[in-house]
Amino acid sequence: MAAPALVALLAVLIAGCGSSDHGTSSSTKAEPATRTVTHTVTAGHSSTTSSSTSTAGSPTPSVHTSSSQLSICRAAGVRITYLGGQGATGHGLLGFAMQNTGSASCTTLGYPGIQFLSKSGAALPTHDTRTTTDFFGTTKLARLTVAPGQSASFRLGVSHGSASPKGCVTAGYVQVIPPNDTSTVRIAIPGGVYECGGGVTVSPMQPGDTAYH
Repeated sequence: MAAPALVALLAVLIAGCGSSDHGTSSSTKAEPATRTVTHTVTAGHSSTTSSSTSTAGSPTPSVHTSSSQLSICRAAGVRITYLGGQGATGHGLLGFAMQNTGSASCTTLGYPGIQFLSKSGAALPTHDTRTTTDFFGTTKLARLTVAPGQSASFRLGVSHGSASPKGCVTAGYVQVIPPNDTSTVRIAIPGGVYECGGGVTVSPMQPGDTAYH
């Protein structure tokens, strides 16, 4: 009888252990969230795109670009001088240099504005024709970079009209407006220039003193 009783007791103990409730829990450590940031850098006419990955909450770097352009050669930063004059078969050629007196390079493109003045400074009739081809040859229209201390040049062509002095006067000065500017510079013409009817051809700016020589 002892053996069956012992078996029954063990069965009760095992059943009691099986009915015990043991809870379980699990936790997962969250990984930092990530995001992809794309930065585009533009320089001139080309662009480069790169990608980087940063953790959430990190500051996004910024990219700054800058570009610089040369300034225009203006009256306040140049000195215009008379290179000389030539004459042939009733036509006169006048050459002028525009020197950059600033500390940085500047650019010039196109034709200067001009006005003949009398020896007393009064305005004289001036009818200018802007051209790359005149009595003395051809020139080219091009953008020029003028370094500090360097020059560009232009020339004027006039008609002497020696056969008939009607409408002819002697100009003592030329008033010049550099291309793409509004301010004027006055240049004396040693001995003056005899011109008739106010007609004058104007060349575009040329490198160095090549407009005259």
